[in-house]
Amino acid sequence: MAMRREIGLLGLTFVAVGGVLGSGWLFAPLDTAQLAGPASIISWLIGAVAMLLIALTYAENSTLFPIAGGIARIPQFSHGRLLALAMGWSAWVGYCTTAPIEVKASLGYASSYLPWLTNSTGGLTFAGYVAAAIFLAVLTVINVFGVAWFARINTAMTWFKLIVPVIFIVVIVAARFEPSNFTSAGGFAPFGVPGIFAAVSTGGVVFAFIGFRHAIDLAGEVRNSQRVIPLALIMSVLICLAIYVGLQIAFVGAIDPASLAKGWQTIEASHELGPLGALATSVGVLWLLSMLNVAAVISPAGSGLVSVGSNARLALAMSNNGVFPRLFAKLNEYGVPLWGLILNYVVALFMLIVLPFQEILALNSAAVVLSFIAGPVSMVAFRYLAPNAHRPFVVPAAGVVGAIAFAIATLMIYWSGWSTIWVLLALLAVGAVLFFLRLAVIGREDLEPASAVWFAIYMAGLSILSYFGGYGGGLNLIPHPLDSVVVVLFALVTFLLAVRGRVTQEVFERFRHEQHEIERQEYDGDDAEDVMTRE
Repeated sequence: MAMRREIGLLGLTFVAVGGVLGSGWLFAPLDTAQLAGPASIISWLIGAVAMLLIALTYAENSTLFPIAGGIARIPQFSHGRLLALAMGWSAWVGYCTTAPIEVKASLGYASSYLPWLTNSTGGLTFAGYVAAAIFLAVLTVINVFGVAWFARINTAMTWFKLIVPVIFIVVIVAARFEPSNFTSAGGFAPFGVPGIFAAVSTGGVVFAFIGFRHAIDLAGEVRNSQRVIPLALIMSVLICLAIYVGLQIAFVGAIDPASLAKGWQTIEASHELGPLGALATSVGVLWLLSMLNVAAVISPAGSGLVSVGSNARLALAMSNNGVFPRLFAKLNEYGVPLWGLILNYVVALFMLIVLPFQEILALNSAAVVLSFIAGPVSMVAFRYLAPNAHRPFVVPAAGVVGAIAFAIATLMIYWSGWSTIWVLLALLAVGAVLFFLRLAVIGREDLEPASAVWFAIYMAGLSILSYFGGYGGGLNLIPHPLDSVVVVLFALVTFLLAVRGRVTQEVFERFRHEQHEIERQEYDGDDAEDVMTRE
């Protein structure tokens, strides 16, 4: 069976948008306003630019290699199979946590109609876990019947996920908008520049955008990939930026001025639908609550659907890397890696039942962001390894953009805190053990360990900085903002080492030939011809 290139520009853009607009948009305006006040609007702009730089590196890589599960597969071409193992394993585990998070969020909101789903503490009851297992199964089954069917359902859900926030913004601004809120209680930036960047880091601004990655994972099933992939990545970030900025402006403008008497850091929202539900109640537009409640169920469900589809492509890529058995790269009659979907369902359900929910949350963002660091490194490495290759999308000043994007991804990992990074180290150790156990069975000679040395240095240095830093359980021996400055300097030095550590030209050509053979098996007809004539 062959993969099918059936996703167009709208479908791929909405895959990325659907990944970004999960359940977080219901709470983000409050979290960022408490840290930055009205200047949280600037925080969203900074976060979008930061994530766009990372997305641009993947746009160039994915048009050069438009393959399924690109986050896990592409690093092999620039730095060997061992680095691809680390990046793919990290992304795969992160993706396996996404569906449980979104399913639990969706069922949590649905419990207002079906109270038997959750207990008094907000956890799932036994019936809730049964419902979660069925919910995950439905998301999996939708993906079984091909990427075109999946894309149509996701597009419909994403339209709804976009329309509801837009209606909320218009209605709330029309009902109550206090311009004085933007200058009172300490002015536009009551906490100064540190507050703006605190909202970017600990306020979750940057992490809100990481859902764009799903467009990369489905790159192997995109029509006219050379044009569609970069446009979809850029458009998805800009669309989500417009939604988040609009929500932030509406939230700041609609707050009761009396609640700002003690400052922005004291504002609260106890409503079950979060700050937006509290806002709709306070301005008296109660019909919005019903719409928000439906959106609160559908938004995370849509993100879960996207993550299940993306994770199947990651399992396929990990199989092509030699990490997972070849069974997980086998395609069904609809061109979908069915066994990969089944594997991911079992792992996601296991995580949901066994792991504490806070651990799942902590692993999610950090594990996915860690896999991002390979994008900027590979982009610059490919400029040396394939200088004459046809690049439909070219990032200007690639060295500078790549270095900045790498530093941004490093900061995101650092900001997740020591309590998350040590779990990430344990996760990588488990992946390494499993890989070398499999290696003992199948044997390989193309790991290219020398090209992965920089990653070992990177993780060791970042772990030390995190342990002595002030985020998430660190010793706080390096004061703010000096700690972030040191992290950036360390990232830039490591970036140079990583680019210099790329594989040799001979190894690169061997990997590329191997990929061509895989593509001949995964695609047929015009699709096979398309992927074979990119250079």
